[in-house]
Amino acid sequence: MRDGPLYDTIGRGYPVTRRTEPRIAAPIWAALGDARTVLNVGAGTGSYEPPDRDVTAVEPSAVMRAQRPPGAAPCLSARAERLPFADGAFDAAMAVLSDHHWADPIAGLREMRRVARRVVVFQFDTSDRDWFWLTRDYLPEFALLSAGGPTLTERARAIGARMQPVPIPWDCTDGFFAAFWRRPGAYLRPEVRRGTSVWARVGPEAEHRAVANLRADLQSGYWPERNADLLASHTAELGARLLVA
Repeated sequence: MRDGPLYDTIGRGYPVTRRTEPRIAAPIWAALGDARTVLNVGAGTGSYEPPDRDVTAVEPSAVMRAQRPPGAAPCLSARAERLPFADGAFDAAMAVLSDHHWADPIAGLREMRRVARRVVVFQFDTSDRDWFWLTRDYLPEFALLSAGGPTLTERARAIGARMQPVPIPWDCTDGFFAAFWRRPGAYLRPEVRRGTSVWARVGPEAEHRAVANLRADLQSGYWPERNADLLASHTAELGARLLVA
C-alpha cells in the first residue's frame, strides 16, 4: 500500500500526471475475469478501477483519498497487511503499482489472496539493473530502493501467480516512473517528477544531478544517439508484469 506519511507529503496534485491508461487497463480488467466485486488495494486516487464492477477501495493516505473524483468507489483507510475484511469477501482483489510501498509485500499479497478468490497485481520487475535507461545512466540510486525486499518473482511465487508481460506504449497517458521512456524531456518537468515517489525517495541531491545530466545529454544530442533504437519503437518491454493468481 502506498506509504501514508509519504503520500500525505508528496501526493498533492497527483492526478495532474497520473490517470488510467486504457492500453494498460485492458489487460488488468480482462484478468479480473467474471469478478463482480473487486477490492482495490493501495487505491490512490482511483486510477484503473473498473467502471462496470462493484469496487471497494483501501488507501492509507488521507491526501490521496481526498483527491478521488466524485463518484469514485468508496475508499477506506487501511493497509494491505491487515485488510479489514472476512475471508473470501470479494471475487477479486487488485493492486496497481502499490505493493512496492507496502511494509511487507508478501504479507499484503497473502492478505489479498485471503479476502478474494482472484488476485491481479500490476507491477514492474526491476531486478535487471539495466531495465531502464533513466536508472542505468542517470539514477543508479534507484537500485537501493528495493534492496533487501522480495523480488517480483518471489512475490508471484508467494501467491502462486503467473506473470504476464505488459508492453508500455510510447505515448502512455499514465505518468508513472517509466512511462516517458521515449519522451526523455518530460523528466525535466517538476510536475512529472512529482507524480511518482521515486524522486522523493532518492532525495534532492540525486534528483538534481540526474536532471542536470539528462538535460545536458539532450542538448548535446548524446541521449538521442545512444537511444536511437527507442525512438523508432511504439512500445517497450520494461519489465511491466501482471501477476494473476
